Amino acid sequence: RRCTDIICCVIFIVVILGYIALGVVAWVHGDPRKVIYPTDSYGQFCGQRDTLNENKTILFYFNLLKCASPVVLINLQCPTTQLCVSKCPDRFATYADVQASYRYRPDQWNYFRQFCKPGFNNPRKSVAQVLRDEDCPSMIVPSRPFLKRCFPDFSTKNGVLTVANQTTFKDGRGKTRNVTDLREAANGINIVLDARSVGMKIFEDYAISWYWILIGLFIAMMLSLLFLVLLRFTAGVLFWIFIFGVIGIIGYGIWHCYWEYDHLKGIPGSDLTVYDIGFQTDFKVYLQLRQTWLAFMIILCGVEVIIILMLIFLRNRIRIAIALLEEGSRAIGYIMSTLFYPIVTFLLIAICISYWAVTAVFLATSGEPVYKVMANQTLCKYANLTCDPETFNTTNVTKLCPGAQCTFAFYGGESLYHKYIFIFQLANAFVFLWLVNFAIALGQCTLAGAFASYYWAYRKPSDIPLWPLFSSFGRAIRYHTGSLAFGALIIAIVQLIRVILEYLDHKLKGTQNSFTRFLLGCLKCCFWLLEKVLKFVNRNAYIMIAIYGKNFCTSAKEAFYLLMRNVVRVAVLDKVTDFLLFLGKILVAGGVGVLAFFFFTQRIPVFAQEVPMLNYYWVPLLTVIIGSYLVAHGFFSVYAMCVDTLFLCFCEDLERNDGSTAKPYFMSASLHRILGKKKLSPKKA
Repeated sequence: RRCTDIICCVIFIVVILGYIALGVVAWVHGDPRKVIYPTDSYGQFCGQRDTLNENKTILFYFNLLKCASPVVLINLQCPTTQLCVSKCPDRFATYADVQASYRYRPDQWNYFRQFCKPGFNNPRKSVAQVLRDEDCPSMIVPSRPFLKRCFPDFSTKNGVLTVANQTTFKDGRGKTRNVTDLREAANGINIVLDARSVGMKIFEDYAISWYWILIGLFIAMMLSLLFLVLLRFTAGVLFWIFIFGVIGIIGYGIWHCYWEYDHLKGIPGSDLTVYDIGFQTDFKVYLQLRQTWLAFMIILCGVEVIIILMLIFLRNRIRIAIALLEEGSRAIGYIMSTLFYPIVTFLLIAICISYWAVTAVFLATSGEPVYKVMANQTLCKYANLTCDPETFNTTNVTKLCPGAQCTFAFYGGESLYHKYIFIFQLANAFVFLWLVNFAIALGQCTLAGAFASYYWAYRKPSDIPLWPLFSSFGRAIRYHTGSLAFGALIIAIVQLIRVILEYLDHKLKGTQNSFTRFLLGCLKCCFWLLEKVLKFVNRNAYIMIAIYGKNFCTSAKEAFYLLMRNVVRVAVLDKVTDFLLFLGKILVAGGVGVLAFFFFTQRIPVFAQEVPMLNYYWVPLLTVIIGSYLVAHGFFSVYAMCVDTLFLCFCEDLERNDGSTAKPYFMSASLHRILGKKKLSPKKA
């Protein structure tokens, strides 16, 4: 063994050091409070400790009518004065009415002025001047806080949009307006508020069912381990059980959908369509429709037919693949520690994700407050220009544009660092992709080295080296960091291009240029396919690196030509094996999912009293199903890597050896009987 791809190794280490430096710089300049706390028109945080706004945690907008939607409010700064307040208004009021009655109703003025600029206490000032200088809002309406911002308390009464059960309000400028004037903002806000309500219910469901979710995932882990242990002895029988188990589960799903479909026959409202009822936040409504269960039944029938047809046409190839799986189960049986290596990969990826996310947040909050001129007159030439709030009142802007103010707009800066924030974010994303792919490559090379040591042991298991997994991990780190980084770099570049294409596609969705959309679609498809091909080539290159210790390019070339010389075996064994392992994942996830369904719907009498009261039983159910699939995927991915490694070693064994005493085969006798052609020479004890 010798070090491979040293230049790439050095570059990789330098990039990691630069990534650490970028994180340090971002942490020095960044301020996550800009994300946590809303910012008023003076650039001050609402609710920040040890400030005047410590007890004022909510942002209040003077004139919400100037804001088109919640997106504008949250991201683009609504063009109206914004103040930090301790609570949102709970009544209708206008400045004109309060000013007219402040002498004999001072309590109304005391309540209203808490929504005026700090220090303003001059109710004698004319309404026109107050509205021009925006000392106070022209009106306040009953509101409630959402995302730490005051939004009108919208509700629907008998199909009519209302605010605090009223359909009209005074705008403080001498007009009585209808609540529908806020419809554009109200529609967006109501959708967000409904989403918030659903989110709160989902959070409550997780809070009271997390214990049972963990139990479900533990059951999935034990089932996955049990299946892998049984594969060593009964791979064929167990995988046929997998296949018929999946068919049975889907068959039960078809029967259940038909039962629900037939049971709803004649029930009022069940014949409505999904289009008729529209979007509903209560998803139970959809389960009361016959159309929903009919759609589920058709989908499951289609899946069932596809699986059965594939089994009919691939039955002979499946028997061949099972033999390779039996050999893989023996390898894992001798090297059981490989089953738990995915935990190492998971921890490495989790560290990468955490570092990327924290760095991205600090980079996004690295700017300084930028203030811009906000003018009431649309013809003001200074509107939207940057300004300094400390010297703004001494400029001519206030004279040329009466009522203009210098208010906080966003976070940015003019320094060299701030100008390249976007470039730093791209670099952050690129290095993140590189590190994640390196962690995956390290895991694949480590597992390949361990399983290759099993295959190339002449007398199994006596010739298998001690601690093969740890030895393989040490070799990969010590000798092949550069090669693994090289392969990960190629994948990271393609993935970054795909991210950029997705971003461009999102930005151009509103355009009418069909050619541009078509070109982007073609590029996205091409790079998706390129990424799949490169991952396949890299995976086999890492296996060759683990076996022979050559550099990445040489290993990739040898692996590619070796697979091309055995392309039929690749199609028959590798892909059929992947299909069978996928069925295993579906069986684990489906079995645990069915068990969770009966449990959370209180259909298991023994545990009926233990089931928590849920808003949506599908929340823990989907969590258990998806989590079980991921758990099974973690264990079966080791098995897939084992089969791929043994298959590549087998092809290499057939080409380099002929079964003679001088060049004996290293494959096991059972594998040779099924896939080999020549008689296996006897091995010496």
